[in-house]
Amino acid sequence: MSERYKVLDSSAPNFITLTLIDWVDLLIRPIYFRILDDAINYCIENKGLEVNAYVYMTSHIHLIVQSNDIPLPTIIKSIKIHTTKELLKAIKERPESRREWLLNKFSFAAQRIKRGVKYKVWRDGFHPVLLDSPLKIEQRVNYIHQNPRELQLVREPRDWINSSCLEYEQGNKSNIKIKLLY
Repeated sequence: MSERYKVLDSSAPNFITLTLIDWVDLLIRPIYFRILDDAINYCIENKGLEVNAYVYMTSHIHLIVQSNDIPLPTIIKSIKIHTTKELLKAIKERPESRREWLLNKFSFAAQRIKRGVKYKVWRDGFHPVLLDSPLKIEQRVNYIHQNPRELQLVREPRDWINSSCLEYEQGNKSNIKIKLLY
């Protein structure tokens, strides 16, 4: 079996990407960011997750994470399960112009996999990459922070509010309790 997309060491920094089904641009409202923040902060406080860098894009999130307590796959699974429930609840209960389309999209994805779930929000897996050198860490932190600029969503990476970029530049407090790598 391939070792390419397996967590080889949960206690070391791992670059991971969580992607929404079909790259749906769901993550565009503050309520959705708060749901992600709450789930990740819960895992920081209760499951030993350490977040070293992050960015929330519209259809995916990038994180550099590690854990000494609970294996990363277990933590990521719980984040996906919890955020799926909360995102669906927000879509159904809050103003959402794309409500019907989003629910149909997530329902169709669930029907394709035939696992007995009504909705599937996240793609399977999270493609971990072990960051076992200072150079790899620096490259991935820069990639995470430059991502919104590369997609021409902002002029400067620090202008994207759903990122740890400012934390690295100025030590400002972000919504997620991050542990800087350098």
